[in-house]
Amino acid sequence: MNNTRFATAIHMMTLLAKSPQEWLTSEWIAGSVNVNAVIVRKELSVLREAGLIASRQGKDGGSQLAKGADQISISEIYRAVKNTEVLGKKNQNPNPECSVGKEINNHLMTLFEETDQLVTQFLGNKSLQEFSDQFD
Repeated sequence: MNNTRFATAIHMMTLLAKSPQEWLTSEWIAGSVNVNAVIVRKELSVLREAGLIASRQGKDGGSQLAKGADQISISEIYRAVKNTEVLGKKNQNPNPECSVGKEINNHLMTLFEETDQLVTQFLGNKSLQEFSDQFD
């Protein structure tokens, strides 16, 4: 994943974990992440669809974790926002006449899938609570 979606999502989820009784607004979260609130709302929507957060609208609106931080694994957050393979993308147009080029993408897909499984397994052993406990 060569973008900041995962880092942004972990930041947001950590803020929610640190304030479990409060409904945090997208503007407040955006101030901590230092991004536009539109980006925060987009990621909150993705996390809500994954069942990780709950949101409400209105004057007293905002977002909270949908379950305890100890019940959310980092791999759940990763899977919710993942939009590319850990190692990047396949080659676009390898030469089909080349002995390597004609098979490279099949072998890369296997490598990508195995790597992603390892990352997901590793992150599955870490909870949002453990991660957020690192912050004062």
